[in-house]
Parts: sequence; C-alpha cells; structure tokens
Amino acid sequence: MRIDLHTHSTVSDGTGSPAQVMREAAEAGLDVVALADHDAMDGWDEAQDAADAHGLWLVPAIEVSARHHWVSVHMLAYWPRRDDATLRDMLARTQEARVGRAREIVERVAVDYPLEWEDVVERAGASATVGRPHIADALVARGAFQTRDEVFVHVLKNGSPYYVPHYAPEVAEAIGVIRAAGGVPVFAHPGAHARGRTVPDRAIAELAAAGLAGLEVDHRDHDDATRAHLAQLAERYGLLRTGSSDYHGTGKLNRLGENVTSPEVLAALQAQRG
Repeated sequence: MRIDLHTHSTVSDGTGSPAQVMREAAEAGLDVVALADHDAMDGWDEAQDAADAHGLWLVPAIEVSARHHWVSVHMLAYWPRRDDATLRDMLARTQEARVGRAREIVERVAVDYPLEWEDVVERAGASATVGRPHIADALVARGAFQTRDEVFVHVLKNGSPYYVPHYAPEVAEAIGVIRAAGGVPVFAHPGAHARGRTVPDRAIAELAAAGLAGLEVDHRDHDDATRAHLAQLAERYGLLRTGSSDYHGTGKLNRLGENVTSPEVLAALQAQRG
C-alpha cells in the first residue's frame, strides 16, 4: 500500500476541493490518504464520497495549530470524533483568531505592496480557515510576486516585519484534547527549520509523555540529517515514524506520495484510536 497521511484542500489552504484531492490521490497511485486541513473538519464528507468512488481509504484528520511556548507547532490529529465539543470549541477559537491575524497582516503588507482585504477574501473563498497562503495568493494575483513560495520567502515567513502571531493552544493541551476526542496525534514536520523556530529535543520527550503518538519524519522540509535525527528521537521515545507529502495542490511544490508511511505504522496508529 502507498499511504500519504497529510494533504490539504480548499477547506484550508489547498487549491483543490476535497473531492479533487481524492481524485488526484488515486491518479497518483495512492491507496490511503489523509485529508488534514488546518483547524477544520469541513471537507471530510465530500472527501469520503470521492474516496469511496475512487477506491481509496480515507483517513479523516486535522492539522491543529498549537504552540510550544512561543514556537508554532502543527499537530496532525487522525480519526478524532467531529462531535467532540471541546475539540470543536478549540478549533473555532483558532479559526476566529486566524481571521483577526490575517487582517492585521494585510494592513502591514498593504503599506508596501498592492493588497486589500477583499483580495484575500476572494482567494479564501469558502475556506473554513483563512491563512497566510491566501494572502500570498492575493499578492500573486496582484502581480507583486510570481509564486506563493516566493511570497513566503520575502514577506510572510516567521520573523518578517509583516508577521503577526495568532492564538493557538499550548501543544500539550492540544494533544490532550485530541486524545480525549479519540484522535491520534502526530507532530507535523517537527524539523522544518526553514519555516522558523522549531522545538528543542527535550520538548519531544515532554510531548511523548503527554500522549504524542508519532513524528512526521519523512517530509519535504527535512533534509537527510534532520530525518536521521528525528528517526533517532522517535525510537528513543517510542514514537511512530510517519511520512507524507503535505500536499497543497498547485499552492506548493509538494507532490502527492513523495513521502509515504508504512502499512505497519498506519496499523499502529489505527490501534491507538479512542
């Protein structure tokens, strides 16, 4: 089986609908695919219908925004119960904070580049989560940059003059909420240094004790040395090693199935469902 446990749709910051992501996953030769939109579960039903039509096994997931002190952390939550009130409240608070943050970023960027809030709203469309990628797409549409990645390098990266933080729960709290909702938490791209600050190794031990199930080791943003180091940490703390594409359609260079998870690891993750 070819298993990709991290993709995005237009429900957050991908460029394809949930159904389109499933169709493209089937065309890419995948057997199992997780739809993990940022802080949102809205795409699951559409994705499930399309997955059934294409003979795929869908893993319903969320990429939960969190923080370790002041370091941004993304936590993949597999198979959480969508009717869990605490989980839904946490996601709703984060989504609301993202809108306020996006407005403030636009105000800062508009001082130096052609950009209005309406441009971002147009790019976000029906997305449940408004984020920096929509701002990047608006700047590309305005002709200020050629690609979304170029905008992040020059304007929207963490630490830039235009960067604005947003509310996110402490990661140990997020893990507890995910576990209480029956989900299985995996740390997304924990060694992605180019995105900004990453958590220290000692934090992995703390999160393992808090209920973390795995590390997304095999990811485009991890070089060979980072993958080897993360694999050692996973072994040391009894965590599962996953791999995935973090696919965003045409929004990023990531390609479906460029990194995959083993069937044995998928089975071990599934065994932890609550």
